[in-house]
Amino acid sequence: MKFILTPILEKMEQLYLMPRNRSRFDAYLFMLQGNKKSRDASVSIEAAQKDMVLPIAGYNPMGNDFTLQQLRKLIRLEAENIATEEITKINSQLGKTKEPKFDVVINMADDIGGSWSNRTTTDFTSKFDIAPLIKRNFCTPYFWTGETFNPDMIRQKIREYLWRTVHWTQKGKPITLKDHVHQEIFVRRKSESYSTDQTNYDFTHIKKIYSEYRLSENYNVIFNFFYGDESSKQLNYPTYGAGVDEGHLFITHLSKLDNASKLN
Repeated sequence: MKFILTPILEKMEQLYLMPRNRSRFDAYLFMLQGNKKSRDASVSIEAAQKDMVLPIAGYNPMGNDFTLQQLRKLIRLEAENIATEEITKINSQLGKTKEPKFDVVINMADDIGGSWSNRTTTDFTSKFDIAPLIKRNFCTPYFWTGETFNPDMIRQKIREYLWRTVHWTQKGKPITLKDHVHQEIFVRRKSESYSTDQTNYDFTHIKKIYSEYRLSENYNVIFNFFYGDESSKQLNYPTYGAGVDEGHLFITHLSKLDNASKLN
């Protein structure tokens, strides 16, 4: 397989310079879905992914001035040039194959003030429910309006989403909690994302949750493992005792271990 960047940031900047009215929303839908007859103002990221020609479902089409400011920060930091550099490196590691080309399109989801994207559920979808994207040969690295951008974090995210796409083409959709964990261990190792300090972190409880539910296919269980009780409660999901982002921390820890690939 091979990755190719499809520039989008300056096009989205022009979209956000339009007045925040129906014309802007229609312009967004035309970019997203092309010349489709149906126009649904309540379109969700999941629904939009099933009928798109350009993968920009993560963007809030009615984003405010702050959204525009954050988008311009990505432009000033030359995020797409950084993405191209990382794409070139990963393509060289993948080598020449007859497999299809994947278009890489940066998305910036609105988690501050826009009421467009729930941070945790959208993050989960962007990592673990990307079948519609894979089907159309798309890869969409996600950034958030609430994040502080810098070149290093941009490089890191690009690497993670590209390697996640590689894993999907090789292994398919993760089904059990164990599948989800193994996918993210692969992503952490290939992208070398070991920055979080976990020296004094006690993983006893999250290990217990994993041991008990590793073969579970239940969305609520898997979501709670990664994002914790606080996020589950906000969505009226069942809770299982996981701390905030504890599953992600546990996976970063496992990624450093030589025997993590043998995790039961």
